[in-house]
Order: sequence, then structure tokens, then C-alpha cells
Amino acid sequence: MTDEQFSTELPGLDLDRLTAWLSETHPEQAAGKLRGRLIAGGRSNLTYEITDDTSSFVLRRPPLGHVLATAHDMGREHRVISALAPTDVPVPAAYALCLDDTVIGAPFYLMEHVVGTPYRAAGELDALGPERTHAISTAMVDTLAALHAVAPNDVGLNDFGRPEGFLERQVRRWKRQLDASSSRELPSAVELHERLAGYQPPQAATRIVHGDYRLDNVLVDAHDAVAAVIDWEMATLGDPLTDIGLLVVYQRIGELRVPGVTDVAAAPGFLTEAQILERYARHTGQDLDHIGFYIALASFKLAVIIEGIHYRYLQGQTVGTGFEAIGDVVEPLLRAGTTALEEHR
Repeated sequence: MTDEQFSTELPGLDLDRLTAWLSETHPEQAAGKLRGRLIAGGRSNLTYEITDDTSSFVLRRPPLGHVLATAHDMGREHRVISALAPTDVPVPAAYALCLDDTVIGAPFYLMEHVVGTPYRAAGELDALGPERTHAISTAMVDTLAALHAVAPNDVGLNDFGRPEGFLERQVRRWKRQLDASSSRELPSAVELHERLAGYQPPQAATRIVHGDYRLDNVLVDAHDAVAAVIDWEMATLGDPLTDIGLLVVYQRIGELRVPGVTDVAAAPGFLTEAQILERYARHTGQDLDHIGFYIALASFKLAVIIEGIHYRYLQGQTVGTGFEAIGDVVEPLLRAGTTALEEHR
């Protein structure tokens, strides 16, 4: 990391105010002049690496501007990584939580800076070769299985969500959030929502759901193992098959190399969709007979999230680059969701 990549002027983060808060509440984290950088790739909550030249930590805060109700909850993120710390699920250590939005303009939390790579592009994996890519994608699936093996009651998360009626609420929630963020007519969304609302399969046993599990939301260490699972803003209690459904959707659109969306699945050696589902089912014992519904729900959810990012881009409220074509992904995702329901009837 070069000095030029760090700055004392950051979008969405006043380092002088952060320093003052740290000096008063957590002096061990403010030993010197703070500098930071916005970590690339964050298109929702903003993530910064902060350093004082002797140590570093990571700060997470909600996005600028338009924020949907119940989203971007810093307290929930901090709570879930704290609860998972003693389990087999690798997470960063949680350092501090601040819910006072007068400090930097929004709630935030601090966590360990874990050394690792969030692979986002097939080209990054191509450089590693098929064997390492196979090992990394295998570790990704095994880590998700480890998360879904954790009983919420065992880690104090029994009240972290309302699992009863989870699938029905997911369908309603993402329709509501689409209505709050949409800037255009999306006829495919109407059709897919009606299909999802018309039938939900019996729910799997309640587990901790990450909510946005994919390769670039894990940090991979130098030995191709998962060093930490990150970006827990969607985490809750519910049906764990929603996570594997979303992973399949990322797999499918990755293989199509959709602009603006991770395409790691296109790298030689990456587990195929069938291999992902087989390995996950073997490690968890989950019945995947209704996987078509979960793939369709994940397609709808991801389309809504991307539409929200597109909305913020149109309002000039995104930070970073690469948002110009993000809205073009929405309709293809919605149509793919309807196709998944047809394929797995």
C-alpha cells in the first residue's frame, strides 16, 4: 500500500471528528494522525481503511443520501460479527460501535483490518491458475456451509430476526424496496413478483443468513483459505437456502460477464453451478428440490438492490466510479428469475 493511496480528505468521513471521538472513547485506536482510503468495490455501505502509520482498522458507515428503511444497520452488522467470533466462521474482530450520528454524520463501527483479497474479476483468478481458483471457490462454499451449521441460539442471536414467515416477508420486502427506489417502469419485476408471491416452498430450518454471500464478500488469504466473511449488512435469521440461491445467481450472471457485476465464475477452475449445489448439499444435508424458487427470489432481490444503486447514481449520491451502466443489469436479472421458476417446476 503506497502513501499516495491514503488521504486526510475522504468522502463521507470527517477524520478530525473521528479522531476526537476515538481519543475520548477508544484512545488505543487513535495513537497518531489518521489517514484513510475508501476501499474500492463498496456499492452500498461505505468501507474505509484507516491508519495512523502504526496500525490500521476498518470503518463501516451507511451510504450517502438515499437510504432504505431497515437497510444499512450498523448495530446489526457489529452484533453478528461479534457473535460469530468464537465459531468456525471467520470474521473480523469487532472493535467499537457508534450509533451517534452527530460524530461523522451517520452511525458507524470499527473492526479489524484483515489481510486478504476480495476477488471480484475472473482475470484476477486467471492469474492464479485453475487449481488455486478451484481451491478458492471450494473454500467459499465450505465457509457458507459452516455459517449455516451455526445454531443462532448457541451464539446469542436467537432474537436477531423473525424466521417465521421469512420467505413471504422477503418477497414483500423487496417489492417494497423496489417501489421506494425505482425511477422507471419495470414490467418484468411485476411478473416475477406475482409469481413469487403466489407460492413459497416450506422453509428450511432457521439459520443465520448472510444475505449477500459471494466471493468478493470474503477475504481470501495467501493460502487460498477464507480469512474473513465481510459485508454483513443484509444478515438476519431465516431460510439459509436464500444464500445458496443468491450464490447461484451470481454464478450465472458471472458466467455471462454482465458489465458491473462480478464475473469470477467465468475463471477456469471455478466450481460449476452443479458442483456448488452438490458440495453445499453434502456438507449441510439440505434438500434442494425447490432451488428454482430460491434462485428466482435471489434474482428479484439482486435486481432490486441494483435498481437502488442505479437510483442513487441518478441522484448523484454514489461514491466511486463504474455506475454508468449498472441499471442495464436489472431487466436481464428479472427475466432470469422467471426462467428459473420455469426450469425447476
